Amino acid sequence: MTMIVGKHIIAELYGVSGDLISREETVRKIVEEVVDKAGLTKVGSVYKQFNPHGVTGIVLIAESHVSIHTWPEYELVNLDIFTCGDTTKAEKAFKMFLEKFKPKSYRHYVLDRG
Repeated sequence: MTMIVGKHIIAELYGVSGDLISREETVRKIVEEVVDKAGLTKVGSVYKQFNPHGVTGIVLIAESHVSIHTWPEYELVNLDIFTCGDTTKAEKAFKMFLEKFKPKSYRHYVLDRG
């Protein structure tokens, strides 16, 4: 018997404006808003600002995690969304990230975990 316990979305967003992904403050605001509006339960978060630019962040959620890594010099965002329970929340969060970051293109993988 196969049991699905969660949904895991792994994505690469290309052609994202450096203005959106260079500074920790901007990335944090976007990620935290998406987590909240997608109905995910935030437990805590940590972000790292790189010099001269670029950000890594992870949000621990009760449902699992959301992580982001940005490379403004390549206009690239790597995104990871893993949720257990209501798997539609992962899909909702991913759609909101696309709306916020407005990539020129992207590729993503959706894994049923379990």
